[in-house]
Amino acid sequence: MTLDERLWKTFNKALGQYQLIDEGDHILVGLSGGKDSLCLLEFLARRSKVHVPHFTVSAIHVRMANIQYETDTSYLQRFCDEHEVPLHIITTRFATVPDGFPPRSKKPACFLCSWQRRKQLFNLAQKIGCTKIALGHHQDDIIHTALMNLTFQGHFSTMPIKLHMRKMPLTIIRPLGLCHEEDIRQYAEEHHYEKQLKQCPYEHDTHRTTARELFAHMERLNPEARYTIWRALEADDKLTEY
Repeated sequence: MTLDERLWKTFNKALGQYQLIDEGDHILVGLSGGKDSLCLLEFLARRSKVHVPHFTVSAIHVRMANIQYETDTSYLQRFCDEHEVPLHIITTRFATVPDGFPPRSKKPACFLCSWQRRKQLFNLAQKIGCTKIALGHHQDDIIHTALMNLTFQGHFSTMPIKLHMRKMPLTIIRPLGLCHEEDIRQYAEEHHYEKQLKQCPYEHDTHRTTARELFAHMERLNPEARYTIWRALEADDKLTEY
């Protein structure tokens, strides 16, 4: 089986196993410009051309004015046009203390940036009548999050592959949730995805980097670590949330 076939099969397995797409869905893809979100958009666009279930795809790219990184939005536009997906580009910024938090509640830049991005995703999704928001997290991301929460937060949880929002009629889905990061990386190289022009300066200043290193060490100790952790998440119903 080729890499393309393996990734496509794994992607479709996640759609079926977790019932991620329903008839008539309008799915908004969070398009950061990284390899994962590009792959996600490409696969959802391809899948939307299959007759059942019928669904449509839109994309959003959020630019953060006060973070010094850079994505080639002209490339993202061409990529979306190639796959017949409408793209919404929104420029925003975050405050040191976000709305709804106490005046002295200063938060890390990564938290604030993520908070503002999610806000823009939810706002646009409801404005254009979307039923689901698709994010490009893969299996490695989900496992890293579980390790972070266990190590630094003291609880066993992660980003679910399917999450029904309680306060709004939206569901967050992660269709790449069964895909390995290395497969996506190779796919992006083979299909000549363009990389971001400049990375976020805070990208490696998080617990996620530590969790990535921890997971790599665990895989050296036990090559099956990925699957034992995943089975534990499944057994404890951490991959879907209602």
